[in-house]
Amino acid sequence: MASRDDIKFLSNPKIGRKQKKYCRFTKYDIKYLDYKDPDFLSQFLNEQGKILPRRITGNSLKWQRRVSTAIKRARQLAYLPFVTDQFK
Repeated sequence: MASRDDIKFLSNPKIGRKQKKYCRFTKYDIKYLDYKDPDFLSQFLNEQGKILPRRITGNSLKWQRRVSTAIKRARQLAYLPFVTDQFK
């Protein structure tokens, strides 16, 4: 009987496996989210400047609320644009 190492796959066996989403704030033990850091906050925006939902970013409910509040504060103080055509 051949072992798993001896079998040659025609396609990648990892295709179809979904990576587990995680909250980066709890994983890396981030305690404070700064609204004055537009580079970090832009990771949670799409190309049009819309806030990405939890199901895409993987944030927990608590941190998604804080992210959206920080983005809205940054928009009010003109650190981030409200609407744009090509943001990234």
